[in-house]
Amino acid sequence: MAGVNWYAAYTLQKSSCMTKPVPLCSLTNLQLRFLCPTDLEEVRALCQDWFPIDYPYSWYEDITSNPRFYSLAAVYNGTIIGLIVAEIKAYLKLNKEDRGILSQSFNSQTEVGYILSLGVSKAHRRNGIASLLLDNLISHLTTNEHVDCKAIFLHVLTTNSPAIHFYEHRNFRLHSFLPYYYSIKGKCKDGFTYVLYINGGHPPWGVHDYVKHYCGMLFHIDPCSVPLWLWHKMRAAVHWIWPGLHNASATFFSYS
Repeated sequence: MAGVNWYAAYTLQKSSCMTKPVPLCSLTNLQLRFLCPTDLEEVRALCQDWFPIDYPYSWYEDITSNPRFYSLAAVYNGTIIGLIVAEIKAYLKLNKEDRGILSQSFNSQTEVGYILSLGVSKAHRRNGIASLLLDNLISHLTTNEHVDCKAIFLHVLTTNSPAIHFYEHRNFRLHSFLPYYYSIKGKCKDGFTYVLYINGGHPPWGVHDYVKHYCGMLFHIDPCSVPLWLWHKMRAAVHWIWPGLHNASATFFSYS
């Protein structure tokens, strides 16, 4: 394998099939470009080899031609060796099982990115290609254009340990278990939902999160602006809910 070869900065034009050079740590002459309709059969053959799910033909038509999909291919010596397919969705239009990934505090304009597919040819794995493709999607969704996109999520088979390890290494969080989510060759298989929060997004808060938030607010209150009787009740409530704060926060709660 050839040594490191760094290319200049690149710009991806989604409306064309022209390839643009990108940096990669171990493969030279690798380029990224968006999918085109002429890629359909090649992409279909790859997905049938990589994934156990049998996608309908219309799915391949959509991801290679419909602009609502972020369909990015890694091309090496003229051959597609990796791809990522994602879609930006309105949070309110997600399926029921996915609506719990964000806090209800976000407004109706909130969007999320959904990764439909991410794969690399076996002969070219462990070269950073999957990370390169994912990084491009994350960079795309963390620009000012997509500031309302608060999370990137995906579904994965519970038995797909390499994929799970990859996403966890990239700071995706396990959100939920999906029993019998997949139907593969007539058999039901379990899945997981994994989420990466971006642009200030966060999951629904639990009791611990609320306690932590309001205790933090108390730390910033000027004791002199609070009546003495109320200050003592606030201290007692916090220490009752979170005893471990007693020693750590003694100086914050001293009244003078």
